[in-house]
Amino acid sequence: MLFPFELAVDPTTLAILALVAFVAGFIDAIAGGGGLLTIPALLTAGLPPHLVLGTNKLCATFGSATASYAFYRRKLFEPAQWRNALLGTALGALLGAVLAQWLPAAWLNQMLPAVVFACGLYLLFGRTPAAPLDSDAPIAQRRQWPQGLGLGFYDGVAGPGTGAFWTVSSLLLYPLDLVRASGVARTMNFVSNACALTVFIVSGQVAWLLGICMGMTLMLGAYLGAHTAIKGGAKFIRPVFILVVLALTARLAWQHWFGMA
Repeated sequence: MLFPFELAVDPTTLAILALVAFVAGFIDAIAGGGGLLTIPALLTAGLPPHLVLGTNKLCATFGSATASYAFYRRKLFEPAQWRNALLGTALGALLGAVLAQWLPAAWLNQMLPAVVFACGLYLLFGRTPAAPLDSDAPIAQRRQWPQGLGLGFYDGVAGPGTGAFWTVSSLLLYPLDLVRASGVARTMNFVSNACALTVFIVSGQVAWLLGICMGMTLMLGAYLGAHTAIKGGAKFIRPVFILVVLALTARLAWQHWFGMA
């Protein structure tokens, strides 16, 4: 199914959005927060907010699948330890995406910039804790349900910054280092993206041509980002994490507080 926007998109706009998606995929695979780039870009391109959320889920699913597989192959994520989180994330994302369908477009237009900006502030001022690497330490199971439900629900409703929230909360809750916490974040992001995307597909809120084009470049960025993060470790991830948050927070403050494009 094609939407009117897809028929009118010019090659220059498509190329710019594809480039934004590549950068977002690279950043998201390292530190999370790729949606802080793709959602504003899609809004700026003129898509209505529900279509923005659905199309963003499509391209984000490409990237999160690529990044999560890279961490899994390097044995930096063990699915058996995270069953509750996987189930909670899937359920939360489905519920969140269903709720998003009922929110009026005017609410989403006002909510999305505010959510993105709030995420930027939290990530900027919230301290990323250090944790020792201990791959044999037991992972608490009960904590995974509220964490998965809450972050999955948020990703289904809006989504910007979900990967970064997963990284920070996993460092706080479990004996993980930054690289393994990033592996958890990428995998849970894939689960919530895929589940929410299913709801948006059923409701017809996906611009397929645009989403697939952005998804392919985002997937390439995610592949490069994941391997860079694994190779560089925490010393590389943390400064990128902070730099991204600073840049995005400044951009959103300029655009939404002072009305500049």
